Amino acid sequence: MKSKRIGFLFFFLPVALWLGLLIVLPHLELLRLSFTSTRESGFTLANYFAFFHEPIYWLTFVRTALYSILVTFIVMAVALPVAFYITKVARVRVSGFLMVLVLVPFWVSELIRVYGWIILLRESGVLNNFLVSIGLFEKPVEMLYNDATMIMGLVYTSMLFMVVPVIGVMDALDDSLIEAAYDLGASKTAIWRTIIIPHCTPGMVSGGIIVFMLVLGSYLTPNLMGGKNSLWFTEQIYNQIILYFNWSQGAAFGFLLLLLSTLVIWLGLKVTGQSLKEVVK
Repeated sequence: MKSKRIGFLFFFLPVALWLGLLIVLPHLELLRLSFTSTRESGFTLANYFAFFHEPIYWLTFVRTALYSILVTFIVMAVALPVAFYITKVARVRVSGFLMVLVLVPFWVSELIRVYGWIILLRESGVLNNFLVSIGLFEKPVEMLYNDATMIMGLVYTSMLFMVVPVIGVMDALDDSLIEAAYDLGASKTAIWRTIIIPHCTPGMVSGGIIVFMLVLGSYLTPNLMGGKNSLWFTEQIYNQIILYFNWSQGAAFGFLLLLLSTLVIWLGLKVTGQSLKEVVK
C-alpha cells in the first residue's frame, strides 16, 4: 500500500507542479492584471470596455473566430479522405509510408515550414519563376500576403492534428460494414453519410478541438503569410504586451480569446452530441 502511494506521488507531483506553476498560476496572474489599469488603481473593467469601444479590436476578434472555424472545417474535409485512403485503401507498407509523409513536415518547427511556403510563393520564388519560364505568366505575381494564402498555411500547419485522431477511429471501423453496404446497393455518398462519418465523429471532434485552438492562437502563420492585411487577434495581444507594454490590456484580450475558444468548443460538443469524456478517450 505504501509503495503504491509513493508511486502515485512520484508520477502525480511533477504533473501537479507543471500544471500549477506553468499554467494555473500564470493564468491567475493574467486574470488579475486584466482587471487593473496603468492609469488608475484598484479594480477596473476599462480593459474590457476598450475592446468594445475600438472597432479594430472586436472586428479582428470576429474575423479570427470565423477564419478559425473555416480552417477547422477545411482541415476536416481534407483529413477524412486522407485517413480513409491510409487505413482502408492502401496496403500496409504503403499506408506506413504515407503516414511517415504526413509526419515528416512536423519534424521541423512551424517557422521553418512557413518560410518554406514563403520561398515557394513569393514574387521571386520558385513557383513564380517556373510559371514565367513556361510562359504562363508574363511577369511574377505576388501570391503571398492575402487571406487565401494565410488559410492555406494554417491548413497545412494544423493538418497532422486532425489526420492522426481520425486515422485512430477509422482504423477501428470494421471493413465488413462497408462491404455489406456495397453489397446491398448503397452508394458511396450514402456509405460515407451513414457509416464512415458517424463512426469517425469522435475523432473528428477531437481533432477539430485541437485544430481550432491551435489556429485561433496562431501567430506566426497569419503574420508571415497573411501580411498586414490579414489581421489576427493574437497580433493585437502581441502589440499590447510587447510594443505598448500594456500588460493589462493584453491580458484582457488573452482572456477574451480563451473565452471564445471555450464557447466554440462547448457549442461544437453540443451540436455533435459528443461529450468531452468521449472525445478525449
